[in-house]
Amino acid sequence: MSETLTLETARGIVAACFRKAAELKLKPLTVVVLDAAGAIKLMERADGSSLLRPEIAVGKAYGAVAMGLGSRALFKRAQEQPYFIQSMNALAGGSLVPVPGGVLIRKDGVLVGAVGITGDTSDNDEACAIAGIESAGLTADAG
Repeated sequence: MSETLTLETARGIVAACFRKAAELKLKPLTVVVLDAAGAIKLMERADGSSLLRPEIAVGKAYGAVAMGLGSRALFKRAQEQPYFIQSMNALAGGSLVPVPGGVLIRKDGVLVGAVGITGDTSDNDEACAIAGIESAGLTADAG
């Protein structure tokens, strides 16, 4: 039986991401949770979040799910092998955003989805994603 990510769990993750952002006094964030197939489970935009943020959040999470690596690892790979990441982005229709903030969600070692966050620095986005995932008792894999 494969593990699944429920809507209730996704809601808890998103709420915890926003709590962490408030605690850190971050800029307005957009948070998306994707399931293991890369489909949007839930997305929320804070008031004041800029227009392109949903696409960026999805790109961070989708790149993580599609490549099986947290977006921090994709960022490192882009620095070491830019042509490879550029080619993967082309294959993905330009939907990969290889910077920190896309974090895989694992349950008992099994990939169940990813969180993508954008709006503040990439490191702060990633910290909120990790906090949200861990608040649900799941394992965050940022890469």
